[in-house]
Amino acid sequence: MDSEVWTVAEAKAKFSEIIDKAQSKGPQTVTKNGRIAVVIVSAEEWERKSKRVGNLAEFFAHSPLRNAPMKITRN
Repeated sequence: MDSEVWTVAEAKAKFSEIIDKAQSKGPQTVTKNGRIAVVIVSAEEWERKSKRVGNLAEFFAHSPLRNAPMKITRN
C-alpha cells in the first residue's frame, strides 16, 4: 500500500483524488498544523477492520485467564 500524506489545504483542494487513492492504494493521511489529524480509508477497508468477530461471552470463554485462580476479598 502506498500511503500518502496530505495537508488540510491539499485535502480540501484534492478531496476526490484522495478518495480515489484511498480506494486504490490504501489509507491516506491528512495533517493539520504538522500533526496527523485523520486517516482516510476506503469503505471496504473500514468494514473489514471494524467488523466485530464473536461476542463478549465467547471472548471470556476463550480467555487464557478463564481458569486462573482469583482471590476475592470483601470489605
